[in-house]
Amino acid sequence: MTVTTPILEWRGIRKRFGGKTVLNGLDLEVDAGRSLVIMGGSGQGKSVTLKLALGLMRADAGDVLFEGKALSGGLGRHQQKLYRASGVLFQGAALFDSLTVWENVAFRLINADGRSRRAARVAALEALDQVRLESSVADLHPSELSGGMQKRVGLARAIVGRPRILFFDEPTTGLDPMTAEAINLLIVDLVKRLGCTAVSITHDMVSARTIADDIAMLDQGKVVWKGPVKDLDQAREGVVQRFISSSAGPPPAAG
Repeated sequence: MTVTTPILEWRGIRKRFGGKTVLNGLDLEVDAGRSLVIMGGSGQGKSVTLKLALGLMRADAGDVLFEGKALSGGLGRHQQKLYRASGVLFQGAALFDSLTVWENVAFRLINADGRSRRAARVAALEALDQVRLESSVADLHPSELSGGMQKRVGLARAIVGRPRILFFDEPTTGLDPMTAEAINLLIVDLVKRLGCTAVSITHDMVSARTIADDIAMLDQGKVVWKGPVKDLDQAREGVVQRFISSSAGPPPAAG
């Protein structure tokens, strides 16, 4: 039997803020090519888990590993390798108001990868096409777009560098149900088309059931359940069942 190394792993992670323990020995992994959704109630450490992987904060104890190697606490070579392999869709899209749509999408290409503006614009237009936005929006500013279109621009920015790992931070927050469904289906399509790994955090059960291959439920700073999304409703853990029953979105109909 071949044992594969997870592309990303949180091992024995502990994190405190003042007197509050947020992560208390978190162990979690995601295999290459899988879409993992991290769920849990407010304050259970979902965002902290994501930020630790992205190097936006440091753990008090434990390691985050990328391709089996621990990431350094700062901007070490392996952390930079993960950065280059990643794309991020931030909550609320987090676009720069002073930049046009295409400049937002191409921000990394111009400022980190050293692409010319001309080449970066071509790549940005291709990414916009992938998220089903017309080239006519390229020279608009974010304030001229709807919330759903802004989210698509944020998604185009996340994929423009052809990432191996995509991180999604509450991808449907603030969107109406129809727009949220469209974004969920677009995420599924892009992850499959790019052949990449996805790590998402969300409190939205409908979104989780749509985009996940696997779900990890956090409670009291640990993973209390992890498994394929199809097995979620059979989970015996009380905290999982309480979360499901209190969240919108019944299991989808078969067929």
